[in-house]
Amino acid sequence: MATNNQQPSFILTVTCQAMVGVVAAITGFLAERQGYIAEMAQYDDEATGRFFCRVVFRLDPEVSPDIETLKKDFVAIADKFDMGWSVRDAGVPTRTLILVSKADHCLDDLLFRKRKGELFMEVVAVVSNHQDLRAMVEREGIRFVHLPVTPKTRAQQETRLLEIVDETAAELVVLARYMQILSEPTTTALAGRCINIHHSFLPGFKGARPYHQAWERGVKLIGA
Repeated sequence: MATNNQQPSFILTVTCQAMVGVVAAITGFLAERQGYIAEMAQYDDEATGRFFCRVVFRLDPEVSPDIETLKKDFVAIADKFDMGWSVRDAGVPTRTLILVSKADHCLDDLLFRKRKGELFMEVVAVVSNHQDLRAMVEREGIRFVHLPVTPKTRAQQETRLLEIVDETAAELVVLARYMQILSEPTTTALAGRCINIHHSFLPGFKGARPYHQAWERGVKLIGA
């Protein structure tokens, strides 16, 4: 089958227990339906025995089934390997919710890269426990939500945060120098769709003053 970049592209993500035959099942399934694999990345978590895979594939409208049929057919593969999986249109930007506090550099970089087209995302809202970045966010035409938090109000604040995730249909939550530690119930609710931009190699330098900790330990390489 000839393939070209104009054909519709989709992203398949899969996680399951690591076992023989998973990759063959995925690639064979797509090949049988004339799906061309443009990119494929896989990873085994040795500590948990979990397998993770991300596949970017293209379909030829002339010979491949439509995407809804393909998803229905994939259920049999998913059930066989007890997979958690999703398929999304690669041409639709990821709906992203960003959490910030007072520092603006991480947020500024994300918005800059979005404008340049380096990050294919739609920022559905920016949530902050402070008001400092409201003007910056609203200047971009993005919804800003102020959710102050104290130790006594953390549970209520995070409940509201999860409500906003649902209201905005956010597919990804990004902590961009958000200076709060999310509770276990919240991280569990956001499992698989939340990332933290952090200026150290966690868990090496947790908590306050990570730069100072790294300096004191003589670390030569550090990053997000």
